[in-house]
Amino acid sequence: MVNFTVYNPVRLVFGNQIKDELGPCLKKFGMNILLIYGKGSVKKYGYYNQIMNVLTSGGFKVSEFSGIKPNPVIDDVRAAVKLGKEKKVDVVLALGGGSVIDSAKIISLGLQTEIDPWEFMTWRAHPEKATPLVTILTLAATGSEMNAAAVIQNHETGEKLGFVNELLFPKTSFLNPEFTLSVPKNYTAFGIVDLIAHSLESYFGEGEPSITDSFTFSIIKDAMRWAPKLLNNLDNLEYRANIMLDATLALNGITSYGKKGGDWGVHAMGHELSLMFDTPHGASLSIAYPAWLKLHKKTCSDRISKLGDALFDTSDVDETIEKLTAFFASVGSPVKLSEINVNGEQLSEIVAQYHRNKVSGMHHKLSKHDHQTLVTLMS
Repeated sequence: MVNFTVYNPVRLVFGNQIKDELGPCLKKFGMNILLIYGKGSVKKYGYYNQIMNVLTSGGFKVSEFSGIKPNPVIDDVRAAVKLGKEKKVDVVLALGGGSVIDSAKIISLGLQTEIDPWEFMTWRAHPEKATPLVTILTLAATGSEMNAAAVIQNHETGEKLGFVNELLFPKTSFLNPEFTLSVPKNYTAFGIVDLIAHSLESYFGEGEPSITDSFTFSIIKDAMRWAPKLLNNLDNLEYRANIMLDATLALNGITSYGKKGGDWGVHAMGHELSLMFDTPHGASLSIAYPAWLKLHKKTCSDRISKLGDALFDTSDVDETIEKLTAFFASVGSPVKLSEINVNGEQLSEIVAQYHRNKVSGMHHKLSKHDHQTLVTLMS
């Protein structure tokens, strides 16, 4: 076990307390709100109206920035920063899933400086302060509601990058499972894949504390337990609540206790697929993870075997990979590039993109030869 420090200041409000608690929460930071949301589903399903009723009745001044994409882009972040500065906002309120929350995190940094937000994403600049951020989650997947990380893409530079900084922790996050009832079956499945991938990225990082492994296995097993039930009954609030909590726990730090860090090589692989083909994030991970495991069958055999024993009652490495792949397929998430209509010349383009952006992991490094092998295994 390695030395480690735990810090997570996020106040998490789980349940249907938004109506009573959102107003007092926001008033601690100010009355001038920048509301960030996506392309319209929050209006279609009534979440926007519920939040606006709270804000209006509370006397808040609200400026809105909508249209955040599922794979969020730096152009939207810059535009929202410009609007927020013009309106002199006191607090950022994010209503949406991980893409909206990730965007809002970087917006909160940009509001406090004249530095271009992309400079933070490339680690060329280091933020000194952030505008307070409050989040209302509408999609269980990324865990962004309770961590200090954000991922943004830049089509001009051809990059999708992650940034981690303690200033990115939301002040308060509201998790009402009712706000996820509208998520369609495919994106519900992609969210389940994402939370499992987060758990695995921590598991394959450096350090093997047994109690933390147990946390990780429990989260994955719980998600696998509820997944088929939820996907066959999308209106069941209990199933939604359990998956929502699993997604938060998968990336709020608990799976990293006693570890130097996660690997994140699979996320790096998936980010490039999302950037190139606009593939939903979770769908990119269900394609990438089986290939990554096959590549590392020998170097990670003990860890894969332990994973298989915990999840599938088998210590056989190949069988473990097969069963994890089968689970991803069973929830309707793609496991091959051909399933997202990627083949032929595009395969060499992926390899070149992996080379160009130096796709690798933090613990298990990837070489250029590995890039070719991984793309072949994903095909």
